[in-house]
Amino acid sequence: MKVMKWSVMALAVAAGTSQMAVASQQSESKGFVEDASLDLLLRTTYFNRDYKDGAGDVRSLGQGFITTFESGFTQGTIGVGVDAFGLLGVRLDGGSGYSYPHMFERDDNNDPERDLSQAGVAIKAQLSNTVIKYGDQMPMMPVLAHDDSRLLPQSFTGTLITSNEIEGLELNAGHFTADSSMASSSHDAGNYSPDGTLNSIDVLGGSYQFTDNLSASLYFSDVEDIYEKKYANLNYVMPLGAEQALSLDFNIYKTKYDNESIPNNFFGDGTVGDDNTIWSLAAKYTTGAHAFILAHQRVSGEAGYAYNLGDGGSAIWVANSYYSDFNWKDERSWQASYELDFSSFGAPGLFWKTAYVYGDNIDVAGGEGKEREFFNQVQYVVQSGPAKDLSLKLRNSIYRSNGALRDAGSPDLNEIRAFIEYPLSIL
Repeated sequence: MKVMKWSVMALAVAAGTSQMAVASQQSESKGFVEDASLDLLLRTTYFNRDYKDGAGDVRSLGQGFITTFESGFTQGTIGVGVDAFGLLGVRLDGGSGYSYPHMFERDDNNDPERDLSQAGVAIKAQLSNTVIKYGDQMPMMPVLAHDDSRLLPQSFTGTLITSNEIEGLELNAGHFTADSSMASSSHDAGNYSPDGTLNSIDVLGGSYQFTDNLSASLYFSDVEDIYEKKYANLNYVMPLGAEQALSLDFNIYKTKYDNESIPNNFFGDGTVGDDNTIWSLAAKYTTGAHAFILAHQRVSGEAGYAYNLGDGGSAIWVANSYYSDFNWKDERSWQASYELDFSSFGAPGLFWKTAYVYGDNIDVAGGEGKEREFFNQVQYVVQSGPAKDLSLKLRNSIYRSNGALRDAGSPDLNEIRAFIEYPLSIL
């Protein structure tokens, strides 16, 4: 942790030599009520995972109501405020045969709950351009990232400090002690430590925008009794013309496992391993409405890359993460993908992405594992009229693996996810 602390301090010092402090956000605060907002997101989610061996298929349909309130800060040298959320999910499908455990938790009879609900609140204070917040939150950092990929979002309980005192530089430090999963009404529904709950996670890091085209970030996290992680990112965009650009994005995680039983039979050959490195490099060429992406990702060490064990279901910021994350022990994977923005063709708000990812060299008990995924996603956002901002999204993954990887617990499947979202601004 000392190495990461010094690295972040060095980043801050380097930034301070080239940038002046930005204007104080607190001095511009209008008040607790004047800057407040209240929003409601209506989300309908359909999930269908069809396993090709016919066993364990899951389907689920639910309606979500996600309400968020963010107050402004009171005026003065130090401003205070309150943020809160309320979540309600209602199951719309038939019964246990359609149950998907990441949307609706099971009751004592192993049947999916009819509904689930949760509320959270956090108090906050602001001094200049630094905010400290304590309570229920939805952090989004490379080493602590809440999952919002199903019906209701994941949340964490703890303290987070976010500082933007120097232009282009953001620093974060946090300590969280509880986690609520997407499918649970409980504020501590994790299954990470030996007693079944999240003990704690500490986070430290930051990001810096060196120029309009170059940015970097550096983070450290420690999930008690599980693992420590270091993360780094470098992103560079090279303009090639009025409507052309080449961007390079490099991500790397280094993990040290505390509990050596976690990687076993999950991301490797069954032997005990206590370290992992995963990195990816993606090159994206954009020309007008079109984008072409090539990426390579590689895993090394004594185990595969594990996440969502106290650090959130989105804590995997690498290129080849779709249905599969291509994060098995020793895996090498390649991606070719294409994106199309239909705005240039008279359909603003319509966007399509397709990708093919292939991975091999996976070290599992049955030999070399191999996997491949064909991914498609189309999304449309209504641009005007009574339904403005209504979003329709459909994604499909066709996943296949060889016998060695299927035996290790990664079966063939076809997956469909559909989302209808309509945001409403109440205040």
